[in-house]
Amino acid sequence: MLSETDRARIEAAVKAAEAGTTGEIYCVVAPESSEYLEVPIAWGAIAALAAPAVLLAGGVHVTAPDDIGGGWSAAQMSSAAEAAARTALSGAILLQCALFVAVAIAVAIPVVRHFMTPRALKRERVRRRAHEQFLAKNLQATRERTGVLIYVSAREHMAELIADEGIAAKVAAGAWDGAMARLMGGFKAGRPADGFEEAISLCGAILAEHFPPRDDGNPNELSDSVVVLG
Repeated sequence: MLSETDRARIEAAVKAAEAGTTGEIYCVVAPESSEYLEVPIAWGAIAALAAPAVLLAGGVHVTAPDDIGGGWSAAQMSSAAEAAARTALSGAILLQCALFVAVAIAVAIPVVRHFMTPRALKRERVRRRAHEQFLAKNLQATRERTGVLIYVSAREHMAELIADEGIAAKVAAGAWDGAMARLMGGFKAGRPADGFEEAISLCGAILAEHFPPRDDGNPNELSDSVVVLG
């Protein structure tokens, strides 16, 4: 996803941004935030449950013999209706099972699964994975709680920015929207390094406004290198 040149450019952008602030910017890129293994099962279940309604809407229904004048007794009518109902029920169950398996297998194909995954679910998984990375990389451990995580999930074409509590107390969440738009614009255009550079520059400007460098030094508490997850 990122060449060595891209990584070097992003690292340089982080260093430049952090030179004017006590804030710490940490960048993580993931190929995908989840495998969404429940999606094929969900679509298979939807198809199986919808099958009986589709059959009814198509005019397929169970009927009992209506030749009462041909010698059918009440007991025979009852038995015939029961047999027809059992046959129809068995057929419906088999159809549902076949549909469940067929649809689940089809949706399990990675390209199809990605397309069939609801955007809201993707957003939730990206947000969850970003929070996991924030904690895993110890961004909450900076001296003044001024860590910022920029997380990109490439396959979903989504990004998440998480600011630690020291920043969140002074900077409104919407202040980062422009940076995130630039970031994802670069990824969608096939120029991820450009997107990162622009986003990091904007984030650095916001951080410098609220968290300028200290007179007693400005130690680098987190790595400036972008992390690419496997």
